[in-house]
Amino acid sequence: MDLISLATLLPSDFDPKEYKLHCAVFNGEAFPIDVLGSDPDTWQRWNSWRNVNDDFNRKFIFSLAQDQSDPTLWLFGGIWEVLGRRPEPRQHSYDVVLREDLMGPFIKRLYVRLALAGRNRRRNMEACLNDMSVAMIAEQPFDGDPFPGHDRINHSLAEIQAIVKQGRPDWRVALEHMKGVYVIHDQVTGEPYVGSAYGDTGIWQRWSQYALTLHGDNVGLKAHLAAKGEDYFRLTMRFALLEFWSMRTDDQHVIDREGYWKEVLRSRSLGHNRN
Repeated sequence: MDLISLATLLPSDFDPKEYKLHCAVFNGEAFPIDVLGSDPDTWQRWNSWRNVNDDFNRKFIFSLAQDQSDPTLWLFGGIWEVLGRRPEPRQHSYDVVLREDLMGPFIKRLYVRLALAGRNRRRNMEACLNDMSVAMIAEQPFDGDPFPGHDRINHSLAEIQAIVKQGRPDWRVALEHMKGVYVIHDQVTGEPYVGSAYGDTGIWQRWSQYALTLHGDNVGLKAHLAAKGEDYFRLTMRFALLEFWSMRTDDQHVIDREGYWKEVLRSRSLGHNRN
C-alpha cells in the first residue's frame, strides 16, 4: 500500500521554513501521549520548554507526541504559535498559544509515521517533512488508554504515575474500592515483589503511594531503587494484579493470599520481599 504523505493534509499556504518540529518523548516522569490526551495545560508547558539552545526559534511549532509502544508512531498535538521568547535555559521560556485554526480538527486524531534517527527531538520542519506519512486518522480524539480490566494490567511504574497524576476516573473507579494482591516485577531481572491492599486502603490508594514515593515504603524496594536509580525504576518496574476482591472481603483472607503468592513466586528468596 502506498504511503500517504503528511504534506497532503497540510494547508495550502503551509511554509515548512516557518515551523520547528517538536517530537515529544518520555521525559522520565510522564509519557507525552498521556499528557496530550488528558492534560492540555501541561501539554502546553511541554511546548514552552526551552533547553540550552533556542530550539523553537521560528514562528510555529508543529507538535507530536510519541506512542508508548511504537517509537515510529506519533500523535499530532497541534500547531503552536510562539508569541514570545526569553533567554533563560531549562525553563518554560517560550510564550505559546494553540492555533486551532491551523489543522485544529486533526489534534489528538492524526497519527503520523516517522522513524526519527538521532537524539535531537526539535528539528527544522523541512528536514523531516518528506519522511512523515499519515498512519491513521481516528474517529474520536485520543483521551488516554482506557482501563484494560483488572486481569489485564501490565503497566510500568511510569505509566502508573501518569494515571495517578491525571486522576484517570476509569482507573480510579475500578481500583479505589477493591482489595487485592499485586506483583511488581523488574522486567529486566525478573525479581518480583508481592504486596497487598486491605483494610481501608484500596488498590488505587496503595498504588498512589508507589506513584508518589516509587518504593511504597517497602524495605526491599527501597534498596533496589537505591541500587538502580529512579529512571530505571520508572521504566522497568511493572505492576499487575494477581487477585482482587470487593472491600467487604475479610482482611485475613487477603493477607493469607499474599503469603501464598510470596511462596509461589519465591519473592522472599528471589525477589524483594523481606517478610
